[in-house]
Amino acid sequence: MSDQTPMPEQTPDPQDATKPPEQWATGDEPATGPQLSYLQTLAREAGREVPEGLTKAHASELIDELQGASPRVDPQ
Repeated sequence: MSDQTPMPEQTPDPQDATKPPEQWATGDEPATGPQLSYLQTLAREAGREVPEGLTKAHASELIDELQGASPRVDPQ
């Protein structure tokens, strides 16, 4: 017999473990600089304003929303 632990047949896909933004441990922290910069670009293209005081989670959701309306982002 072997003392080696058998390798799992398949490695879990990290994307399957992605939590929704509202469940992030840091989701209630202020949005990051890169998030806000990207939001400004997307919002300008969409003719929208970026609300002040965004959290990381809300900024991520808004990015997803604006990406769907942006010609710069190819739908997948």
